[in-house]
Amino acid sequence: MWELIRANQRKSIILFICMGVILIVMSYLIGRAYWPESGGDFAIAVAVVIWLILSVTGYFSGKSILLAASNARQVQRHIHPQLFNVVEEMKIAANLPVMPKIYVINDEAPNAFATGIKPEDSAIAVTAGLLSKLNRDELQGVIAHEMSHIVNRDILFMTFAGVTLGSIVLISRVFLRGFWYTGSSRGRFRSKSSDSSGRAQLILWAVAIVFAILAPIAAYLFYFAISRKREYLADATAVRLTRYPEGLASALEKISLSDMTLPSANKVTAPMYIVNPLRSGTDKLFAMTSTHPLVDDRIKVLRKISGGAGYSNYEDAFLKVKGAKSGLIPKSGLNQSTKSPIREARTGFVPNESTKRKKRDIDDLRRAIEDYTFFICACGLRIKIPPELKENPGTCPRCHNKIEFPIVEMAAVTGMLTTLGGDDNNSETSINKSKPPKQVSYRRKSDGWESFSCSCGALLQLSPLFNGKYLKCNSCGNKIEILGS
Repeated sequence: MWELIRANQRKSIILFICMGVILIVMSYLIGRAYWPESGGDFAIAVAVVIWLILSVTGYFSGKSILLAASNARQVQRHIHPQLFNVVEEMKIAANLPVMPKIYVINDEAPNAFATGIKPEDSAIAVTAGLLSKLNRDELQGVIAHEMSHIVNRDILFMTFAGVTLGSIVLISRVFLRGFWYTGSSRGRFRSKSSDSSGRAQLILWAVAIVFAILAPIAAYLFYFAISRKREYLADATAVRLTRYPEGLASALEKISLSDMTLPSANKVTAPMYIVNPLRSGTDKLFAMTSTHPLVDDRIKVLRKISGGAGYSNYEDAFLKVKGAKSGLIPKSGLNQSTKSPIREARTGFVPNESTKRKKRDIDDLRRAIEDYTFFICACGLRIKIPPELKENPGTCPRCHNKIEFPIVEMAAVTGMLTTLGGDDNNSETSINKSKPPKQVSYRRKSDGWESFSCSCGALLQLSPLFNGKYLKCNSCGNKIEILGS
């Protein structure tokens, strides 16, 4: 496995060096165009400084910046227990030392990505749409693919390649806009066009302009070449981890058939996703042919796998589908490939009954991510309260009773509080805040989303998928027993 990772890194380093050469050459030509004497060296120095600043920022804050730009929010186990269970399974299968942090993007477009420079500080982000559209086997395939990027050390190289690409694009745009809008360079051409040095300078300007236009395109191609190779390898590793190629193939099919776009994605972050999130206009045509391998090809390779779930089985399927003479996986990886039989699909999965139910489930999940409170009134009406109204939730629109958060009901179950508005000095009827109980209980009122308050005042949410016996309050550490309705 480590030899496979090193071989993958060597190929990426070569492409990364090519991008660095483009950055240096473009900077040198731009510098010589402005200052013929010593401008080349000065421009290279400026470009290196810009690259170093962006690299340091990307290394230490790249994960946070990407997650923030994607509007991803970290979630706890009770929000989506199945997602946490699948991530834990793939973490164990991949022998990852630390559990990745889990984030959810509040968007209906199905997609996912992994981030984090080191495996010890990694994160996996999925969209709410992905969770609503995939069954467990399909979700496991997607998580295994993203876990493979972490295990294969892909994110480190993709981060620095993206930084280099950003540096090239930044310097190119600043130069071209400065040239076309200032007009100072055109004045230089007129003043020096009569002598040979002026003509040489004019040629240098022309070369610099052409290179500034072509350099970002070439850098994009190198960047996307890195991404394409790593996507295929991550698919191969995901098959090895799950031993079920159809799970990932079916997930890719569902994601690719969606016509939804991710507003937070852009051309630089697009290669981080499992399927290109840019799906409109010219972005779709350019991205589908460059940023990622064609999804149809990836699906065909996965469904062509037979005889096992090892690297050699994926390599055989890849060669048959692509008609290539040279394979994707180095010989060291093929030699280390162990025999792993393909498992059967999990049974017992029951999809949502209707489109209306699916829509309600995804809407409730998105509200839970945004910290809505799900309150079930005594009259049976389910009320969804936005965060800004928690201080004064008002009255129930059906029975017109005042909405009270479920702390009273929870306390009544545990025997900690018997009346509202009682004497705070009465130890038998008031909450002992100085010594919170080690274990309290709450009885569910439905099979949907619902919220309740711990004795410390912290609001907690229960997902329809939560089937555990206990829930821990992150604020006070109370161990809360969840009783069935």
